[in-house]
Amino acid sequence: MDFPPSLVEPILAAAQATVTLRASARLHLGFFDPAGSLGRRFGSLGLVVNGLETEIVLSASPSDQVTAVEHAGRAEIERAVAYLHLLRRHTGRREPLHLRLVRVLPAHAGLGSGTQLALAIGRAFAQWHGLDVSTPALAQWLGRGVRSGVGIAGFDHGGLLVDGGPSADGATAPVLSRVALPAAWRVLVVQDSAHQGLSGADERHAIATLPPLPQALAADICHQVLMRVLPGAACAEFAPFAAGITRIQQVLGEHFAPAQGGKAYTSAAVGRLVEWIGSAVRGQGQAAEPLGAIGQSSWGPTGFAILPSQSRAESVLDAARAASVVGPSLTVRIVSARNAGASVVDQRAAPRAR
Repeated sequence: MDFPPSLVEPILAAAQATVTLRASARLHLGFFDPAGSLGRRFGSLGLVVNGLETEIVLSASPSDQVTAVEHAGRAEIERAVAYLHLLRRHTGRREPLHLRLVRVLPAHAGLGSGTQLALAIGRAFAQWHGLDVSTPALAQWLGRGVRSGVGIAGFDHGGLLVDGGPSADGATAPVLSRVALPAAWRVLVVQDSAHQGLSGADERHAIATLPPLPQALAADICHQVLMRVLPGAACAEFAPFAAGITRIQQVLGEHFAPAQGGKAYTSAAVGRLVEWIGSAVRGQGQAAEPLGAIGQSSWGPTGFAILPSQSRAESVLDAARAASVVGPSLTVRIVSARNAGASVVDQRAAPRAR
């Protein structure tokens, strides 16, 4: 039976009326002064990367429902339901919605999964209802950014980010610097499906019971960031950038090791691969220089190695496999930095990217 266009077109339009939000993972590269010796405890360094992302789709529905398409379990669905409840409480908007979790970042892996899921839902909800709400405000509504602010800033801007840590009254950490990582540089992201990093009460307990990081080491981290990492990225000078990141990770790895079984890496397999990359040097008869900037993101288990080119990343990964240092539980991706924020496509009107 053929239906007249006057009946079919509104039905099709309603079915296609969606807001889609994609938010990329971030690597947390370290805190500056975990002891808060000058009053701001969680100032930090982070990098947004392509290739790993959360994607959600919002549409109209006869009743509220949250469904998952890929790699999302009960915990992510419950989290999404809670975020929608908080958004409704803050805005008073009660229109029934269907929220689909198309893709989610692995939880407790050092990729910022909770913050990116919260902000993706929050931004899509605001877009759907035409609300002008800043990302820091959404983060506060949804209980994100209590420590690091790089996930919030990364959602908006992407790139290599420095934040000053949240203030004593809980205000979102200010963004102090944002540098676009050179387009040619690549990141080996090393994931271990057999482990998870600390979170929730365990994370709070670990932070509370660790001894204070000596001020001299906090000063060393800040020195590395200001005089090696940021100018190295801004001027595409890889060697000082890599040396700075690796030194920061060395200091923090030793500091947080007591909460990670006495080791700098939550996953022994990740640590073995990443440290193998870090121990390599380029060329014989030349001054040794880092092959990559290496470390662990947040509490892990995700590790990383930042390299100066796609060809270098491929050759390093091939060599690591030949040396049998890529364990069976590991997944290794070669990705680029993402020098842009999250993307939103509103298909209720002409699609547009944010």
